[in-house]
Amino acid sequence: MEQFLAALDGSWRVLAIGMLLGAGLPAVFALGLRALSWGTGHDVAPDGTVAVVRPHPLGRVVAYLMFTFVVLAVLVGITYIALHGLGWTITFNGAVPVLTHK
Repeated sequence: MEQFLAALDGSWRVLAIGMLLGAGLPAVFALGLRALSWGTGHDVAPDGTVAVVRPHPLGRVVAYLMFTFVVLAVLVGITYIALHGLGWTITFNGAVPVLTHK
């Protein structure tokens, strides 16, 4: 029973990371695209003229922050894979990742 609980403990962690990176990063990217389109559209006046509404500046800032987060997550993943093959590892002892030799 103890081995079963240990396996269950490991499998929920793999599932959580898989959901975070597998579905979470594309969702953050999609929310960034949605924030980028915030405030765009067409406004039709009563006389029939069409005015194009400019995007909201706050939406652009939020979108760029989300895109930056996705790019940094991908870069950390690629760095981890590449350095792991070269005998290095990344440790997160605080907010800043540290490269250490195995």
